[in-house]
Amino acid sequence: MRRLTSLSLILGAGVLMSSMSACKNGGLFGKKKETSSATGWAYNDPKMGGFSVAKSKDQFTGPGLVFVQGGTFAMGATEQDVMGDWNNIPRRITVSSFYIDESEVSNINYREYLYWLSRMYGESFPEVYRGALPDTLVWRSELAYNEPLVEYYFRHPAYNNYPVVGVTWKQATDYAKWRSNRVNEKLLMDAGLLSQADIMNQADDNTFDSKSYMAGLYEGTPGKMNKSARKQFSNADGSPRGAQFEDGIMLPNYRLPTEAEWEYAALGYIGQNPNPSKKEGKRGEELIMNKQIYSWGTNNSGLRDIRRGNWQGQFLANFKRGSGDNMGMAGGLNDRASIPAPVQSYFPNTFGVYNMSGNVSEWVQDVYRPLTTIDGDDFNYFRGNKFQTVYQNAEKEFEKDSLGALKMRDVTDEESASRLNYQKGDVINYLDGDSLSLVEYGYGITSLVNDKSRVIKGGSWNDRAYWLSPGTRRFMQEDMATNTVGFRCAMDRVGSPEGNKFKTGQIFKKQRQKR
Repeated sequence: MRRLTSLSLILGAGVLMSSMSACKNGGLFGKKKETSSATGWAYNDPKMGGFSVAKSKDQFTGPGLVFVQGGTFAMGATEQDVMGDWNNIPRRITVSSFYIDESEVSNINYREYLYWLSRMYGESFPEVYRGALPDTLVWRSELAYNEPLVEYYFRHPAYNNYPVVGVTWKQATDYAKWRSNRVNEKLLMDAGLLSQADIMNQADDNTFDSKSYMAGLYEGTPGKMNKSARKQFSNADGSPRGAQFEDGIMLPNYRLPTEAEWEYAALGYIGQNPNPSKKEGKRGEELIMNKQIYSWGTNNSGLRDIRRGNWQGQFLANFKRGSGDNMGMAGGLNDRASIPAPVQSYFPNTFGVYNMSGNVSEWVQDVYRPLTTIDGDDFNYFRGNKFQTVYQNAEKEFEKDSLGALKMRDVTDEESASRLNYQKGDVINYLDGDSLSLVEYGYGITSLVNDKSRVIKGGSWNDRAYWLSPGTRRFMQEDMATNTVGFRCAMDRVGSPEGNKFKTGQIFKKQRQKR
């Protein structure tokens, strides 16, 4: 009797395991289909509700970007604080993996943006185009003849690939939003969800915006989809639907990098790891051997290339060597540029990013505060949050503005009061400028710091070598511009922090259960 019972249990367990295996493969009698591990219901099956689930896929690298594997580092000064500002005291933080532009945004990139604005809004909203124009008058000086740069630097083809300057923080932020929409629009066209002919029908509020599209406020003209795509982008009743972010077609938004991201990408400490691995399951030695002064690493710890050969002794960045010396002497120009140089000039760092030291300084997202390095989170530090949510009218419907963008509104303090993780919608002054901190910034009276002060990083073509160190920091009002400040964009990374084809977390084999 015991043998029969044991045999019954074994056979029962076998049947149960077979059933479970069949459930995972889409049922006992059907074809293989991906099913929910929680309910057993099939995904992407109109007969079972039609819940759509895209296949797991890696995030591909957007146009112009390079991948930056995140990690821990000491954010702040790497050399003596000769300015005596004490605004970059070193502190260890962790930065998530992300993407950053290989090079600074160039004149031709920005002129493409202006062309689109003129074509879409030039007739009805000419002020939008005018508001995006860079200030070419930043080249003027009372005691210098720079009129040729005023006239030609932004427009002449000779300067196509030079970094755009004279752009405010607000203008740079608007450019990043535009770039996000154009990249996602192209991805939807490639997938057949939008027709390329649809571009000519856009104007004013009928322009493609990623958020408006996902909210159902921009339909557009459908393109040609293959059979598999038509099936994927169909509702339960068979009617076509638009793509959502869950479908894995569109990319996260382009944006300005945070100060922590910018500094981390500039240092490129991955190049100091003795045995960095490119294979799944293997690791390097988790070691930073030396602190870096400049972005090109410790192999060249100074300003000149020390490798033997034609480049030995050449400057690795575009900067001002000394008073009255912007490029050296004729026949032996030291950095071969009197003003900004093309965006892919000079020595890239180990992430493959150009000009994080020199050429032009760059806007980052952060609001400036002198005590940034001691008052913030140690994970993805950022100061400048002003939380928003989607606007809804009296009928609880979404709306878009006159330029086609989804309307957003600021989160109120009343909405935030009962939360555990934040209690205000605007936390720019949190712990440094609010009533709890007992710190005040008398803008224009005792300081030049206010909520519109934005951080700029990296030295420029007209700066001394001190400012080329990624740890140095300065600030400028977000609605101001100079001929030494440009910008580059960044993008969030989704998925494995080590990059594509890598898993997240340590994946061990399951232990076999004892009978």
